[in-house]
Amino acid sequence: MTKLDELKNWFADKNKVIIALSGGVDSALVAYAAYQKLGNLAIAVTADYKTLSEEELQTAKQVCSEIGIQQLLLDYNELENNEFTKNDSTRCFHCRLELGDHLLKLAKQQQVEVIVDGTNLDDLGDYRPGIEALRQNGIRSPLVETNFSKSEIREIAKSVGLSVHDKPSNSCLASRIPWGQRVTAEKLTRIELGETVVKQLTKIKQVRVRDLNGSAKIEVEKNDISAFNDIVLNKITEKLKLIGFSSVEVDQEGYKPGKINVIAD
Repeated sequence: MTKLDELKNWFADKNKVIIALSGGVDSALVAYAAYQKLGNLAIAVTADYKTLSEEELQTAKQVCSEIGIQQLLLDYNELENNEFTKNDSTRCFHCRLELGDHLLKLAKQQQVEVIVDGTNLDDLGDYRPGIEALRQNGIRSPLVETNFSKSEIREIAKSVGLSVHDKPSNSCLASRIPWGQRVTAEKLTRIELGETVVKQLTKIKQVRVRDLNGSAKIEVEKNDISAFNDIVLNKITEKLKLIGFSSVEVDQEGYKPGKINVIAD
């Protein structure tokens, strides 16, 4: 039995399932397997909670259309949740706790007993308070339960033709703001616009624009830093200042997930 068969068979005894689907490869593969096994009894749910970039939202819609699975959108505003916007080290926990509440409510309406997400084995090694919050709401992770690593997920997603198989990992826009600095709509907007500008002018896919008290710190993979010659950096700086950043620099150490997860003054 192949790994994909194992994942599909995980759904064999399930009646109706909701898949929390972002725009990434992990939840896409879970949704694919669920739909293959359950057909229309599998429903993908994407939360548009105002800290998800428009790009991620569009990717999630595209993935659902590739799979053929029904997609429902949860529409709410995380910026109304003070536990989230105060942005301390428990931000992800409160984000996922709120998401879990919305998913449980929807599951009740849809008469669904099982909610699943795209957490995989590689996620378990990082500091991920959000995973703990989902567990508290009884949300299960088929990729963990069937022992999938990130590389296996990408390989199988490619073999079944999912366009996101090589999509760089992403996280919500609030993760670009250091702990201790409040999350606001204004910051999220300039971060999203800033990352779009950098991607367009450099053609780099994996980009983070960190908002450090109004200063933009651009993070890309180390081998992509050379794309920022003087001409390109001047153009980026000009555009980022227009959208509200006070200064712009490229992080010479390169991209590293969670780099700014320290309490900032």
